[in-house]
Amino acid sequence: MRWLMLYARSRQVPAALGALVIGTVAVWVLARKGGGDAGASDPRLPVLFLGVGAMAASTGLGGQDLALDRTAAIRWVPRRAAHVLLAGAVVVAILLMVRAAGKDLPDAAFVVRDSAGLMGLAALGATLAGAEYAWAPPFAWMSFAFFAPPPTSTPMRMACWLLVPSGTPVATWMSLALTVVGTTAYSVAGPRR
Repeated sequence: MRWLMLYARSRQVPAALGALVIGTVAVWVLARKGGGDAGASDPRLPVLFLGVGAMAASTGLGGQDLALDRTAAIRWVPRRAAHVLLAGAVVVAILLMVRAAGKDLPDAAFVVRDSAGLMGLAALGATLAGAEYAWAPPFAWMSFAFFAPPPTSTPMRMACWLLVPSGTPVATWMSLALTVVGTTAYSVAGPRR
């Protein structure tokens, strides 16, 4: 159990959880101020929270010493994959608790799809640019999706998969592809030096 605590501290898990709590409170306040009619029809607020969660979790995708991580006598591939998937699950669980507390947020399939895709983007960012810049791909994709025109064509639905309703196959496949590619690349290669 001691190694798990050391791993969590080296990956800045307490700081990421603190950012998630602050993000949850911010979403709760914004949802209360937004009134009751925005709710599930406007997915931007939950997507914003999921993005904040993925960006907060992305800080822990690299350790304090990357050379030590690469030379350790343990198998990193399953640990890295578990780290990405567990971080996404924690973000989903927090948003679903807010939803269960009475907020009119999108359904669980939407939340899981978007969280998985954003964590895949963060993992891909850690692989390509390092853990300190792993937040950039989720932030850039969210920014594009928020300011893009309404997704009426298939390419635009692929690009704006974050805001498309949960029953849309192209959005689900896009999220799944980002999750698999990002998690696999990060698990195998680790964060960039």
